[in-house]
Amino acid sequence: MFTGIIEETGTLERTWRGRDSAVLRIRACKVLTDVKPGDSIAVNGVCLTVTSFDTVGFTADVMHETLNRSSLGALQPGSRVNLERAMPANGRFGGHIVAGHVDGTGQVIQIRKDDNAVWYTISAQPEVLRYVVEKGSIAIDGISLTVASVSAADFSVSVIPHTVAVTNLGDRRAGDMVNLENDMVGKYIEKFMLNRNETVQSEKTQLTREFLSRHGF
Repeated sequence: MFTGIIEETGTLERTWRGRDSAVLRIRACKVLTDVKPGDSIAVNGVCLTVTSFDTVGFTADVMHETLNRSSLGALQPGSRVNLERAMPANGRFGGHIVAGHVDGTGQVIQIRKDDNAVWYTISAQPEVLRYVVEKGSIAIDGISLTVASVSAADFSVSVIPHTVAVTNLGDRRAGDMVNLENDMVGKYIEKFMLNRNETVQSEKTQLTREFLSRHGF
């Protein structure tokens, strides 16, 4: 589990591509201080497993599903990436619950300054937008942010200068693709309610005149 509070930005050094998968080599510093093979590191919001490392970087495998669901396949050598280690049990919960399982991608359609804040407007597919709520949480490239407004086609976030400076948001331009992960709480509630409604409907269909008669009513 992650919090969406970025620890540092790393740099993609190289990508080895297979037929349907890839291996990324990422240059980093802070996230390497206690790393070991098998650890989880979120790269632009995507939970990846460290397969090897040295003093200046690490490698991670990227599956076919991950390439299809995220923007990792579009990264080029030299691209800055947001990095966060999995949250330790004694760590501070500064952002929101982020699983590192990207729901889809969005496209930056507008960037504008508003005094000391920077507004990013991002278009997304309906299956992502259905879980985006005003003043709710969303992870953009792994960054925990608060939704300022939402419409049927896009949503906007207002970002403080510190976040722009310490993440790769400062590199983003209109037309860029970003990874999006919805707040998982809403998805679990929806699943629970759907299952509950199906159960209620099933029980109702079983309540027939024959059923009542058979049980003495």
